[in-house]
Amino acid sequence: MASQGKKLINHPSDVVIEYIEGLVASYPSLQFLDGFPQIKVVLQANISPSTFDKVAVISGGGAGHEPAHAGYVGTGMLTAAVSGDVFASPPVDSILAAIRAVTGPKGCVLIVTNYTGDRLNFGLAVEQAKSEGYSVEMVIVGDDCALPPCRGIIGRRGLAGTVLVNKVAGATAAAGLSLTEVAAAAKHAAEFVGTMGVALSVCTLPGQPTSGRLGTEKMELGLGIHGEPGVAVVDLQPVDLVVSHVLNQILSAETGYVPITRGSNVVLMINGLGGTPLMELMIAARKAIRELQGVHGFAVDRVYTGSFMTSLDMAGFSITLMKSEPAILECLDAPTKAPCWPIGTEGGRPPVKVPRPLLPSSSSRNSEIVSRPQELTKFGCILEAAIEAAAKESVNTKDCSKEWETKVGDGDYITTMKRGAAAIIEDMKLCYPLNDTAETLNEMSRTIRRVMGGTSGILYAILCKAAYTSLKGHSQPTAREWANALAASIDAVSKYSGAHAGNCTMLDALIPASNTLNERLDAGDDPVTAFVTSAEAAMIGAESNKFLQTQAGRSAFTSPDLLVSVPDPGAMVIALWYRAAAFSVASKFKP
Repeated sequence: MASQGKKLINHPSDVVIEYIEGLVASYPSLQFLDGFPQIKVVLQANISPSTFDKVAVISGGGAGHEPAHAGYVGTGMLTAAVSGDVFASPPVDSILAAIRAVTGPKGCVLIVTNYTGDRLNFGLAVEQAKSEGYSVEMVIVGDDCALPPCRGIIGRRGLAGTVLVNKVAGATAAAGLSLTEVAAAAKHAAEFVGTMGVALSVCTLPGQPTSGRLGTEKMELGLGIHGEPGVAVVDLQPVDLVVSHVLNQILSAETGYVPITRGSNVVLMINGLGGTPLMELMIAARKAIRELQGVHGFAVDRVYTGSFMTSLDMAGFSITLMKSEPAILECLDAPTKAPCWPIGTEGGRPPVKVPRPLLPSSSSRNSEIVSRPQELTKFGCILEAAIEAAAKESVNTKDCSKEWETKVGDGDYITTMKRGAAAIIEDMKLCYPLNDTAETLNEMSRTIRRVMGGTSGILYAILCKAAYTSLKGHSQPTAREWANALAASIDAVSKYSGAHAGNCTMLDALIPASNTLNERLDAGDDPVTAFVTSAEAAMIGAESNKFLQTQAGRSAFTSPDLLVSVPDPGAMVIALWYRAAAFSVASKFKP
């Protein structure tokens, strides 16, 4: 049985009204149509039909697509926006109220997405407004390119391309053009635009259960903005492949939806559907720009990346292409006070490839190329085996540590460790001078700095660098020199992090290991036995911190109730790879 989706709302029936109230309270340039709170109309503040000397531009549709359409109300874009309930066309009375509130002598253009309910409701409102003496034109936008050309009368769905058409219409109206000219510019823009969407999840309506239509490893191609099923459900794919597929579909000669041919100039919009991080949208934009320029031979005049027409909380994005012309670019670049039109895009960017600057080389790095010896000494073989065992253990801790990281971290620690360990294994095959312990630790520090981010990465780099400094000049250190290097590493981590024993950090494993190693060596144990015994102490220390009050690291920001019986992931991973290294060394000395 599907669970009800979690929403930060009061009551499902109030979400649209309360959204509009919040919007107009946030932007003084907007107002809620006075006297019609149930009608859900947002318009430019201080508009008076008797004195308004421009063509009014109105758009709208069902709610749930924010910031469309109310977020685009402002001088230079929409004069008013009409909203229905979530995913429901606005009623005729609402549309009429908007027309009457903003339409002056120059008339009004309605920009309508191609859905049956919108066409009928806006169409009837147009006829009623005309009967009252208003000059009104309606422009339908159908930019969906997911399906082959429709044989019926329905046509293509209206998607995110509508936002670009709104901008063109608003700019031409603000420039003082006539009703006929504004409507013609909007229709021309609508003929030049194509869109296709992909989704990783289905949106959840307020008060409704979460849909389980898409599994965790599936994605949907060509879906609509109301959660309706797409063209196909396929296995989850890398975003570069998805972007290529979508662009090919929009530009397909078979559909013939968009009159864009090789050598054309285009405008690109990467639109988030409500639940997609900007990081992912930018990754899609990166691929789309390269594909359009390099594969299709287009000049990309403008790029808009963000959430422009959403589908509540749907995870996914749509790509919109519009054929670019000087008149269209002039309209897109024209100033507007609409609060949700992206700023900083005027003028675009020339579609030239700028070479990446080269990073300056480090003056402190040895000019010699460090490489793996052709033959390893016995000591080098033991060191290689210990590093490999420790790294593999770090990779394998991912599953067993899920509970620790879920409760005390934010999901990145184990992933970071896995990435660092994998890089160490790869670099060891090529560039670790394994016959020299100190230099090997120095190279490990470089590997870690290169691939491991966050706090864990820098702490491990400090560990290796401090050990290198302690062992520098000792290619095959004695057990006591190893113990001194471990102590130096602990001192360095404590110095820079401010952590000490009992703070629920990696030191809760390292400090017992260091103390035990020195104690066993002082007692006359052979080095291998002392190493294994110190590994046992590391594990005991790591497990014991589950009963301590966290004072450092991310755990310090987590409720103590959530940390009951949960060890610190940093300490546990240290203990696990330390033990793996110790067992690996011990296996080399078995009789």
